[in-house]
Amino acid sequence: MSATVLGHADGREDPDLPALTNPAPTAGLLEVFRRRYLLRLLVRREISARYSGSFLGLLWSYINPLSQFFIYYFIIGKVFQLHASIPNFAVHIFAALIVVHFFSETFSAGTRSIVRNKAIVRKMAVPLEMFPVSSMAVSFYHVGPQLIIITIFCTMMGWTPELFGVACVVLGILIIMVLGTALALMFSAANVYFRDFGSVVNIFTNFVRFGVPMIYSYAQVNERFGAAAPYYMLNPIANAVVLFQRAFWYGTGDAEQQEKMILPDELLTRGCIVLACCVAFLIVAQMVFRRLEHHIPERI
Repeated sequence: MSATVLGHADGREDPDLPALTNPAPTAGLLEVFRRRYLLRLLVRREISARYSGSFLGLLWSYINPLSQFFIYYFIIGKVFQLHASIPNFAVHIFAALIVVHFFSETFSAGTRSIVRNKAIVRKMAVPLEMFPVSSMAVSFYHVGPQLIIITIFCTMMGWTPELFGVACVVLGILIIMVLGTALALMFSAANVYFRDFGSVVNIFTNFVRFGVPMIYSYAQVNERFGAAAPYYMLNPIANAVVLFQRAFWYGTGDAEQQEKMILPDELLTRGCIVLACCVAFLIVAQMVFRRLEHHIPERI
């Protein structure tokens, strides 16, 4: 199957596509993974479209996060010396940014994925869940370069990887993958009926970075809210952020600095509980999506 069969990246209909009057009968997300070849094709198509006509191509996936990291390191950390109470602030904020960007891209792109691929939806019998899932996969693809950059810099600061840290990274990624896909499923279907949902998602993602310990530390949350601080961690994205910070940021500090690097207790246990809740939410999202998807081809 070629990219021509899938239509154009900008949503224009391809005259070569055969018209189908009914959507494909699906088994939900299970059908997506049964058709992994199609999922891979959609992901490659989206990545190729994103860097089409670019001289540097995929190198931009490294240049963009690297430039952000050096802005936080030199401008905020060295020149203005802001957030002096947070040791190695550049690593602290960049570890959080990886999570926040992954979630925001998955949610935003996933919400628009069905509308953006309306030519395929109208003319090909494919499981509609394929589009939000492919958006998540593209977002996950761009996490790789960011992980490489933060790993190299942390290693230069004396950080050494540990099994516990690897488990934290994997758990944090899984939380965002499941949560982002669940939200993208529901909002992508709703966005077909009312395009306002795309704007709602943009507003929501603007607030995400203020609801996680990114520009401030969890130590400040713990200090301000005291006994109520555990309620702050009911936010799944905040849990993923502190998991990443435990994996990278905490290991860059010496013994004195680590006394200021306060993070919640029982991170892995808490993270597993949050992941289980996200999986339950994904099941609910799939049920909502199945109720809405039958009318999507005619409404789109």
